[in-house]
Amino acid sequence: MSDPIVDKIKSNPKYQELQKKRNGLGFLLTVLMLVVYYGYIALIAFNKPFLAQPVGEGVTSLGIPIGMGVIIFTIIITGIYVKRANGEFDQLTKEILKDANQ
Repeated sequence: MSDPIVDKIKSNPKYQELQKKRNGLGFLLTVLMLVVYYGYIALIAFNKPFLAQPVGEGVTSLGIPIGMGVIIFTIIITGIYVKRANGEFDQLTKEILKDANQ
């Protein structure tokens, strides 16, 4: 037994568009995050002398700002997803629901 509203939503071209855009963005951001994170881990594993270089005259090594960069990158891509989700994706969802209730 299937719900006619669910079937109507699934057959809506806007739903197909929403699904394609949302999945594409999610995949892209996931790949970017994996590249950045595992790139950092690979640096730790294979090039410790590079990360151990001191920054300036202090005791902070180059690995610390690069690690902070990974964290900041994560925050930025999360913000990108939230902005798209709250803007474009929410608008498409409203249009799909409006079409389904007619």
